[in-house]
Amino acid sequence: MDIALIVQEVIQKITIFALPVIFAITLHEAAHGYVARFFGDMTAAATGRITANPLKHIDPVGTILVPLVILLTSKLLGGGMILFGWAKPVPVNFGRLRRPKQDMLWVAAAGPGMNFVMAVFWALMIQLAITLHSGFFSKPMAYMGAAGVFINVILMALNLIPLPPLDGGRIAVSLLPMKQAMQFARLEPYGLFILLGLMFIPIGGTSILGFILWPLISVFIGLTALVTGLDSTQLVGLIQLVLS
Repeated sequence: MDIALIVQEVIQKITIFALPVIFAITLHEAAHGYVARFFGDMTAAATGRITANPLKHIDPVGTILVPLVILLTSKLLGGGMILFGWAKPVPVNFGRLRRPKQDMLWVAAAGPGMNFVMAVFWALMIQLAITLHSGFFSKPMAYMGAAGVFINVILMALNLIPLPPLDGGRIAVSLLPMKQAMQFARLEPYGLFILLGLMFIPIGGTSILGFILWPLISVFIGLTALVTGLDSTQLVGLIQLVLS
């Protein structure tokens, strides 16, 4: 095993993934704060968290260390790991929303919605790279675009899992009748541990989390391709190339 070659490849991966990962995570959080302000909660605005400035949102562990470790481990083990991370959660006081239970849905959905918008943006960067064809920046732009699509559809799929405190869990709480919503919300203190369990319990050559996420990821990649006019097979191939 050539360590120097692995380190070089990891550095190349970091160069490709750095901007997409940082903005996927930070704009996801900013979107929560923006929509919360729209519906009456000024908590995020008062703490300066409704901003695209990554420095306001970066969590040293979740935004930098965890994705870096996953990239390195995935390279050493030959790929197949799901790249993800997190930023500092934007503070939202759901009790200050004008209609707390109903408006919770829109605040929670804003994060995954922003990830879809960013997936479309990065797919359009691939389109631009294809248009430039043999330009100096075309290949790096296409690779970064593929990384951007991939990380955003992963975060969208992951956050839509109906498990508190994930966004999908809050959406479920908003939609359930009050009694069932209160019972379901009690899972929140244990949500992270449940997620970790799903991540490490194997099933059919992957984890339970992977078994749940990969079909969703495939659907969201296909939807991104459809919206932007990309060939879905070409997009998947480019993503596989970036991950290899």
